[in-house]
Amino acid sequence: MTTLTPDQALSTRDEYQQAVRRAVAAAEDYYGDGEGKSLLDDVTYDRLVRAITDWEKDHPQDVAADSPTGKVGAGAALAGDVAHTTQLLSLDNIFSPAELLSWGASVDRRLGRPAVGGWAVEVKLDGNAIAARYREGRLTQIIQRGNGRYGEDISHLISSDDIIAGLPVQLPEPVTLEVRGEMVFTREQFQHANVVRLAHGAKAFANARNGLSGTLRAKGRAYSLPLTFVAFGAIDLPGAPFLPHGASHTEILKAVADAGVQTVADTPTGVRVVRTLAEAQQRVNEIAEQRALLPFEIDGVVVKVDDAAEQAAAGVGSRFPHWAIAYKLAAVERMTVLKGVTWEVGRTGVLAPTAELEPVEVDGSTVSRATLHNPADIRRRDLRLGDTVTVHKAGDVIPRVEAPVVALRPVGAEPIPLPEKCPNCGDGIDKSQKRWRCVKGSACRLPALIEYAAGRDQLDVDGLGRKYVEALVASGAVADIGDLFGLTVEQFSAASGSTKRGVKLVQQIEEAKQLPLNRIFCALGVTGTGRSMSRRIAAHFRTMQKIREADASALREVEGIGAEKAPLIAEQIAEQAPVIDKLIAAGVNMTEPEEASVTSGLLPLAGKTVVVTGKMTGPFDGLGRSDMTALIGKAGGRAGSSVSAKTDYLVAAAAGDGKLSSKAVKALELGVEVLTPDAFAELLGDHLS
Repeated sequence: MTTLTPDQALSTRDEYQQAVRRAVAAAEDYYGDGEGKSLLDDVTYDRLVRAITDWEKDHPQDVAADSPTGKVGAGAALAGDVAHTTQLLSLDNIFSPAELLSWGASVDRRLGRPAVGGWAVEVKLDGNAIAARYREGRLTQIIQRGNGRYGEDISHLISSDDIIAGLPVQLPEPVTLEVRGEMVFTREQFQHANVVRLAHGAKAFANARNGLSGTLRAKGRAYSLPLTFVAFGAIDLPGAPFLPHGASHTEILKAVADAGVQTVADTPTGVRVVRTLAEAQQRVNEIAEQRALLPFEIDGVVVKVDDAAEQAAAGVGSRFPHWAIAYKLAAVERMTVLKGVTWEVGRTGVLAPTAELEPVEVDGSTVSRATLHNPADIRRRDLRLGDTVTVHKAGDVIPRVEAPVVALRPVGAEPIPLPEKCPNCGDGIDKSQKRWRCVKGSACRLPALIEYAAGRDQLDVDGLGRKYVEALVASGAVADIGDLFGLTVEQFSAASGSTKRGVKLVQQIEEAKQLPLNRIFCALGVTGTGRSMSRRIAAHFRTMQKIREADASALREVEGIGAEKAPLIAEQIAEQAPVIDKLIAAGVNMTEPEEASVTSGLLPLAGKTVVVTGKMTGPFDGLGRSDMTALIGKAGGRAGSSVSAKTDYLVAAAAGDGKLSSKAVKALELGVEVLTPDAFAELLGDHLS
């Protein structure tokens, strides 16, 4: 039998029937026990259903009775025995600006005129839709969506402990209504859930949504898992009018929020009503840019007709309303095969396992390697070579392996072997903590650490290369970067073999004492804090003392530092205390200067986001990415990594063949100003010199 890949079109009835069986099996598995057994990731499933839909359009007489198309939950969702007050439908999906415009045109056709009441744009949380009923201010019933007409009663979740954030058991006022929304695990709740499950001998969830599906129905567990509810709408219960008559979507959300229930308007991205679909597309792009920083997973953005009368005129279908659409974003989670594991030793001696993966596209880029956290986590998750695993990547965050899909595990799959000695130096391993490290600590990779600290983007000590560093380490003169600032001309001369070179190196070390805090902090080599992140940390805290005092919660206030990275950074900063003390004693600057012109907007790029692509020419000839990033920062701007609606300028050198780069094409689509290097230099003016 032919095995289909997700990207293939269906050409025969046999392929169609096979695709239907595969999609239905995946849906039944998802709506089953939810214990991490999902057989397909969202992208593969969506592509499969689209292929089925396309085939059925051409062969309407041969549509299978069990086809997943046209059914809520693909027809596999457990209907339950509780009737919904009104149908609780899902949303149809689109994937591009062209499809958004096409959907908007269909709404206009249904109305018989252009929609004039505005488009409400909000995040699409990646969770489970539920209806929650309040009577006289008391939460009395929670029902899953099921088949849209009937749902399963999950009221056992109602607890005096209020384990569902955003859905209080008791409202401040005795109101009666039904709120509808998404039940989700936040990122922190999902991590907590897997810690709790592993501690109780259960398998880790492969992903948040699949784990949530089982959690909602689970009864009699020895543990409870905190959840979060976010309302995306509400309806009146029979005989108990509460909502304003003829209220728009945004007015309904306000009424729900005023009653005490969390709504999508309360999320960091809120709900924005725009006049045109072009503005809606711009808002979609903005939300996509913020995706990795949100406290919960989203898989898209919802665009809705805001006006109640226009919603009613547009109507609903058997599976979804015609007045709302889900604009799906690039997947941040995919499934792929774990082929092997490599072990590297970081600059501080920590052993870092890296998963070698069958390449897969995640969030717009091809991922073939991902972090595996630490050895203890590998064992807790029971990861094995050959496993199909869930890989997560969003924005610039390092891809990570979440959990194995145990149902797809090959027979005889072997556990990942853990190292018995340091992969770098062959010495012993300290296994007393979750993160294993070489018994030598930073000394294991000391030459690499010192060479990194002396680099151009850190201390900028030109000429202190690997050969001289190794000589200094071998002589015992240097045990950490703090020792560099106490070395004499004689010591540098002995290591470099030249008195002249020794004098120059001492002079450069002395000059490095006056560098801004961000360069000094970067030189410490804290994992996860490269050049850009070091700038953000220094700009946020302003002094090394405040950085040292910051706990994980405080570090999370810095853009780009999430829940997973923050405690690791805090731990490493604490470990660097002796080194930082040496630097302070040597008179090294520990503050970040704040130019008055930045806050007053006098710098040419104040408040601007600039993306640079391609090899620079003209005034910037020979400058690399880090050089341009530093220049943008000094001019008051922020260097971005990808073009979005928030980008102010794209600096792009002209290609030799005259073709536009993908970033330039995207910039033109979004209306972002594209500058040549020469034009950018002119914009910077005197500041360039």
